[in-house]
Amino acid sequence: MLDKKTVAVFGLGSMGCGMAASVRKAGHLTYGFDTDAARVVQFHASDAPDLDAVAGDIDVAVVVVLNAAQVAAVLFGDAGVAPRMKPGAVVMVCATVPPDFARDMAGRCAACGLHYLDAPISGGAAKAASGDLSIMAAGDPAAFAAAQPVLDATAATVFSLGDDAGAGSAMKAVNQLLAGVHIAAMAEAVTFAMTQGISPDQFLQVIPQCAGTSWMLENRAPHIASGDYAPRSQVNIWPKDLGIVLDIAKGAGFNAPITTVALDQYKAAVDMGLGPQDDAAVAKVYARQAAITLPGEKE
Repeated sequence: MLDKKTVAVFGLGSMGCGMAASVRKAGHLTYGFDTDAARVVQFHASDAPDLDAVAGDIDVAVVVVLNAAQVAAVLFGDAGVAPRMKPGAVVMVCATVPPDFARDMAGRCAACGLHYLDAPISGGAAKAASGDLSIMAAGDPAAFAAAQPVLDATAATVFSLGDDAGAGSAMKAVNQLLAGVHIAAMAEAVTFAMTQGISPDQFLQVIPQCAGTSWMLENRAPHIASGDYAPRSQVNIWPKDLGIVLDIAKGAGFNAPITTVALDQYKAAVDMGLGPQDDAAVAKVYARQAAITLPGEKE
């Protein structure tokens, strides 16, 4: 028989909404909260729930917001939920944040009698909606146990990275280094191909069958070929995430020149006003420099 939990998901963007839907589908009482009231109404098909009324009932608080500042606001801001949750409940933070921040949040949650699971996610909106994410998690056994119903509902793979918060966020930084570089490299390769008379469609017929392919190439290059930059994952995410990577690298005395160049391309895309577009739109930076026209763009 299902051990029904009360779950609150904070952040109903493409990832959080999919996760919330997966938790609800698994049979748990699920509340969704977001600064965008329309998202909350859409998820509940009714008025927004009253956090003040339900905070004490929450078994698992899942935080799927943009950055560390938003995580801190959700948990410990003026209307922060953590001090109002019952002892023994668990906070599961899925945002990409610095490891030191994750450790700080874990300590503050422990002071409130709460477990903390450092649980960054990967897989994209489609896998969030289908409950097939990969979760890079770190926390003590009690935190894993308390969060297990949500992990079961939202993930195909959960990597247990140790008892201490911060390890999950460190692994997510490694993943984001690769993912951000791969998208920028894909954009560079597609636009380079165009300078040689190779269309994006031809590129996609050949390269996914060759050694130069990657998951990001196969997922994002079709957006360029179709001229569809509706945001599945925004350009705006990468200055933040690669900035975190470089901050961690600096603290470790590690030089990351390829990441630095990729970050510069995303910053250039933001400066072009492309921040809210799909992150494949970083190709437009290369296209402008090469004076070529991408599919769907005007001559």
